[in-house]
Amino acid sequence: MLRIFSFLLLCLMLCACAGSPNVKHVTPAKDYVLGIGDEVQITVFGHDDLSGKYVINPDGSISLPLVHDLPASGYTHKELEKSITASLSPNYVVDAKVSVEVSKFRDIYVLGEVRTPGKYEYAPNMTLLQAVATAGGYTYRADESGAEITRHVEGALKTFSIDDKTMLKPGDTIVVGRRWF
Repeated sequence: MLRIFSFLLLCLMLCACAGSPNVKHVTPAKDYVLGIGDEVQITVFGHDDLSGKYVINPDGSISLPLVHDLPASGYTHKELEKSITASLSPNYVVDAKVSVEVSKFRDIYVLGEVRTPGKYEYAPNMTLLQAVATAGGYTYRADESGAEITRHVEGALKTFSIDDKTMLKPGDTIVVGRRWF
């Protein structure tokens, strides 16, 4: 009887630890800055016709019904909520309540000495080592001590060296170099 109880208790604990595979929205860090290619879920409470998923266009805007193009790139999700609320109130929606959530981040690019270089979906809290694993792992020629990363910083592209525990950001381009010995 004790074995059965222990087995059931173990099964319950394992089920409780398993995450839901159907996560629809990702809560970004409070200071996460939206960029071109991010997909956001905008909810205007009480107005299903204005709510939906929107991808930030190459010009940095989103196209919403009624208010048309609104700048979104460079804003946090809270700043975008305020911008949408201000655009809708009071002309279109009285006392608008708006929620913005990131539903898909910009992709990352993993290049160089990895087995399958290419474009990959970003996951929150992703490290260089996890990105390399997503790209099939290192080749036998790879310099496994780190890589170079190119990232948008304050409106400009910056390239710098990182180690395998460095946290990545959406839109990063990672280049794994070749070792010489």
